[in-house]
Parts: sequence; structure tokens; C-alpha cells
Amino acid sequence: MSDARSRLAVALDLPTRGALLAAARALAPEAGVLKLGLEAFVSQGPELVKEIAASGARVFLDLKLHDIPNTVGRAAAAAVTTGASLVNCHAAGGPAMMTAFGEEARAAAAKAGLPRPALLAVTVLTSLDAEALARIGLVGTPREAALRLALLAREAGLDGVVCSPEEIEAIRAACGPGFLLVVPGVRPAGAETGDQKRVATPGDAIRAGADLLVVGRPILGAPDRVAAARAIVAEIAAALGQG
Repeated sequence: MSDARSRLAVALDLPTRGALLAAARALAPEAGVLKLGLEAFVSQGPELVKEIAASGARVFLDLKLHDIPNTVGRAAAAAVTTGASLVNCHAAGGPAMMTAFGEEARAAAAKAGLPRPALLAVTVLTSLDAEALARIGLVGTPREAALRLALLAREAGLDGVVCSPEEIEAIRAACGPGFLLVVPGVRPAGAETGDQKRVATPGDAIRAGADLLVVGRPILGAPDRVAAARAIVAEIAAALGQG
């Protein structure tokens, strides 16, 4: 992921097939990855993922799988056969679940003759802060919890994690340069944070060591989505010293 455009993933959190496909067509030339999450997958199903992936776009299928190992393994196998380039599970499912997720996904991709997908684990959701973690019984700060889960994901053989901007430096230091860090909670300066608790600007996240930035509402809610995406790519380029 050396160029700035490849570092941007646009989250296509939209309610209808028409809106999703229109946004995908407009934004695919501006971003390295298009992310499809639960809203799109539940409403439109695997065929939408296949259609967008078949167009040549790299798709991040953001399902955050979390169940017993056998169930997650089979779901992961089905997910990668849609052609998605990145797929994720919840690290909180534990080492056995993450191992099953990785093994089944890679085997299914190989059997189908598909490129090896990037397999990720979600650490701590960016909507959670220290108070929320304490209420659900997780020990330590969000940074400590995210680092602990990232290390488990690496031990389970996954390619990287999804983490907030606040954990980038700690996870990068602990897990090394080859471990993929996918970072949501990214907001341009002055943008509303919404339900995100742990956020950073695109430039700050890249300088901290993020590989791929996930941005949704600041682009989808902009009067000109293409211009908004290009502005974020320009900020990424500047942070990379490519401006």
C-alpha cells in the first residue's frame, strides 16, 4: 500500500442497492478499497459483494464474525468466495475461533482459485470508550485491551487487525511492520465525530502508522463525494511525503 489512494477504504453504508452501486461506481476510482458492512450485506446479500468485486474493486467485507469456531470457519469460507479482498472477525471470539476463521478462509480461497484474502480481527470498536469497556467487564483501557487482542490475532496467524487511531502506535510497535492495521474512526479536521469515541484526522492516523483508513460518513455525507474522497487522499499523500 505505497500510494495514497490505496490507503483509503470508503465505507459504503447505504440503504439501497441502487445507492450502493452508484456510490461504488463513483468512488472506486478514488479509493483503493470499498467496504461493505452489515447493513449492505443483510439487505442485499452476497450477490452485491460479488458484483462489486467483479468490477475490479477491492472489497472489504466487514461482517465482524463472532461465534463458535466451527460456525465462524464456515462463514469465513463462504465470505471469501464472494471475491472479497479483506474479511474480518472479532478478536474477542478467542484464539480458537480466529484460527478457524483464518484456516477455513484461506482454504476456501485456494480451492476457488481466488487471491489470498487479507484476514483481520476487530480489536475494540471505535464507538467504545473506557467507561463502556468497564461496564461490560473488560479489564484495562481501550488501548490495553486492543493491544492484548491484536497480539492474540497475530498468534492466531491473521494478517492484521482493525483498531482505532489511539492504538496504532502501540500495536505497530508490538506486532511489527508487516502486520496490517486497518483504522476506522477517521475524521477530517472539523468533521463531526458522531458515535465514534476514539478518532483522528487522516494525516495523523497515517503518520502514526496506519496502513488503511476507513472513512464513511465524511465522504458519503458530503455535497460532492468524489471531491471529499480526493481531499482525504491528498491529506494521506501529504502525510506520506508524496504531496
